[in-house]
Amino acid sequence: MPLENIFDETARVLEEAGRRDITLKLFGGMAIYRTCESAKNPPLARKYVDIDVMGRAKQAPGIRKMFADLGYDPRTRFNAMYGDRRLVFNDTDHNRRVDIFLDWFEMCHKIDLRERLGLDGVTIPPADMLLTKLQIVEINEKDLKDLTCILVDHEVGDTDGQQVNGKYIAKLCADDWGIWRTITGNLDRLSAFVPGLLGGDSEVAMSRISKLKALIEAAPKSFKWKMRARVGERAVWYELPEADKEIVDSRVPERLSQDPTKV
Repeated sequence: MPLENIFDETARVLEEAGRRDITLKLFGGMAIYRTCESAKNPPLARKYVDIDVMGRAKQAPGIRKMFADLGYDPRTRFNAMYGDRRLVFNDTDHNRRVDIFLDWFEMCHKIDLRERLGLDGVTIPPADMLLTKLQIVEINEKDLKDLTCILVDHEVGDTDGQQVNGKYIAKLCADDWGIWRTITGNLDRLSAFVPGLLGGDSEVAMSRISKLKALIEAAPKSFKWKMRARVGERAVWYELPEADKEIVDSRVPERLSQDPTKV
């Protein structure tokens, strides 16, 4: 059965995936906590309630079996409808869930992580951790704190590993105007947020934000980017995910809903 302590439970999930040769990479809050020392202390420390992982679509059957064996309840109807690209499992005893994206991270924007899942580490690379937050159109304080953690603890460079791969992010933005628009807008928001949060300790994060923005702006833009830029904000460039219940006990029959994310 799932453990009460979320950090112990995260380790248990990753260890079991390793035993079964299943690719699961942390992202979100638990990934930031594991890779960023700044996330462990005020003012950047926060509460963590869920486990988010990336996996491979071809391993979906094995992932389903693993979480069942670990004592999780599947979000039955959601998994039936979206299980080729996303799975959700609930730990109702501890009011917690595991969200699993397969191959692609798809929320406000769609990001292909198939090749990135082969890189070393128990988390997705820092650049992708950053992207999963920067792509949020309705970004909030929690997300801005997480972004700050990443940039406090990781230099912006042109490789992966311990760095934020700014070259990779810039290329992604240069190919897609919509992603560019959301990410650059959120970097501007982050620039306004960091000084108030960190005060006199904000220099490192601010310099890394500036470096990333410069890399993004300097990257040669694709023909597709230039054509979409002509339309600009006259057409919507993002999706807004439906609000979702955090925990749904699939063992308890519920009235059917037209929105499968809420069942």
